[in-house]
Amino acid sequence: MDWKLSSRPHHTLQAQIVARITERIEHGDWAAGTRLPAQRELAMRFGVNRSTVQAALDELKADGLLETRQGSGAYVSGSAWNALLARSQPNWQRHIRASVHRPNRHTIRLINESEPDPSFIRLGTGELSPELLPAEQLQRSLHDLKLDARTLGYSEPLGSLRLRSAVRTRLEGLGIHAQPDNICIVSGALQALQLISVGLLEDGSTVFHESASYLNSVHPFQSAGMRMLTFRPGSDVQERLARAGRGRQSLLYAVPALNNPTGRSWNEKERKTVYDACSDLRIPIVEDDVYRDLLFAPGLPPIKASDSSGQVLYLGSLSKSLSPGLRIGWIVAPSPVIARLADVKMQTDYGSSAFSQEIAAHWLESGLYAHHAEQLRSKLQARASFAEQALHDRLGEFADWQTPEGGFYIWLRFLHPIVNKGFFRRLLDRKVLINPGYIYAPDDLHHIRFSCAYASQEEMISGLDILREEVIRSLSNPNR
Repeated sequence: MDWKLSSRPHHTLQAQIVARITERIEHGDWAAGTRLPAQRELAMRFGVNRSTVQAALDELKADGLLETRQGSGAYVSGSAWNALLARSQPNWQRHIRASVHRPNRHTIRLINESEPDPSFIRLGTGELSPELLPAEQLQRSLHDLKLDARTLGYSEPLGSLRLRSAVRTRLEGLGIHAQPDNICIVSGALQALQLISVGLLEDGSTVFHESASYLNSVHPFQSAGMRMLTFRPGSDVQERLARAGRGRQSLLYAVPALNNPTGRSWNEKERKTVYDACSDLRIPIVEDDVYRDLLFAPGLPPIKASDSSGQVLYLGSLSKSLSPGLRIGWIVAPSPVIARLADVKMQTDYGSSAFSQEIAAHWLESGLYAHHAEQLRSKLQARASFAEQALHDRLGEFADWQTPEGGFYIWLRFLHPIVNKGFFRRLLDRKVLINPGYIYAPDDLHHIRFSCAYASQEEMISGLDILREEVIRSLSNPNR
């Protein structure tokens, strides 16, 4: 062994000693159980102070390469090879823990992992059942698409002009007047939120949202360093926004039509109150309107329809009504904002699928989408009526709810605080998936988001029977 250390090193004397001893272990010269020379001898051979040797040995012990035996000195650890193997790879757990994007809650990860398993009854899923997706019509419509090489290449930063023009026509029917350069095509509304978080807000900005909010189940703003605060769309909203957002850049996230998860829609007074408060305080509004086409009866116009100052960023999508697999949505905003968000999008995915954009444009232009949406609303309303009767028969004595105005969800409120992690896990063990209220409002132990859109009638009855059993079990043993 070369005991001589460099006098003009790139590394400290301690680091050189650690490297020399590690090398001996790696090469097998010092096998597991080998006793190292005494500290005094090592110091003499390396030509350093004993304290330097002591520090090096302590570092090797901390790394798991050495161990000490009382009154006998330092030995090569029996697990030295495992420690060396771990050191030869990146410390991925450290990378993961230090990463910018916050992880999903454990409950949400369990839901995401379980949903693909067909043996589960999905009572909380936020997507359409396969039987409600127009698979045959989509397949037939492919024959009507006229594709060329330019169509299948990268689209322009804002997205396909054909699709943006079709979206513009659709927006006109909602009272929203926009030009194609006010529209950016995105891969669903979630990507829109991610683009807004990194493209328009500074670190530490305040994002206001309702107390039970989709934003608590995903982290587009939290991962970008935003401060999340709640508001109620009532008469005190201006005071709340002014007090909580003072001195910070702010933004308000709203789902005025069929809120996720509650399914509630704001009335006209609530819409005006929030818009006026944000206008006075110059706080932008992100209006997430992805469920509008699922209203059972005509609803109030979007807030964006009465926006004269350009402060409302409007989000739409086909994921909830046509196909989540198309990954097609849009943002409507002033052209400088759209240009900025399109630039950020081009840095992340270089544009949404050109093929999906052609399909979406064809369905919007041809009237196929309007016809499908009308049929879908009717089917969802029938499902909601069936679900309400099933809930009344099985859980009516334990919970209450509001009749849904449209969409997928019934915000089911249990009279006692039983919806905890244990309740969720017991249902998971019995192959029933629910979306508990605490993933949308952290302290909520009363609610579950019940979906009418995915499970069949037979699955819904079976799932509710199991749910009833677990409710009774929780009430008979509150400590579970």
